[in-house]
Amino acid sequence: MSGARVVLGTVEIHLPDVGSLKGKRHALKGLKDKLRQRFQISVAEVDHQDVWQRATLALACVSGDSRHANEVISKAMDFLEDNVDGYVTDVHLEHL
Repeated sequence: MSGARVVLGTVEIHLPDVGSLKGKRHALKGLKDKLRQRFQISVAEVDHQDVWQRATLALACVSGDSRHANEVISKAMDFLEDNVDGYVTDVHLEHL
């Protein structure tokens, strides 16, 4: 019996040039939209919502093939690291 496989990646980001929560929301919205469109994944800010220069994003992929889901999330995390206007400070990958 096969079932859905979920891979969850969490990425903590430092945004040194952001000076307000409005600026942070603007920076993250574009990044989240690009990730959703390019990789067909779910993306949400899951921690540090009230902190200007810090964010934690969760990236999730559901697939019938765990290897495929892992590959998609790994590529999305690489894309995020290359395209964020800041620094990735922590990364965690989990198979559910």
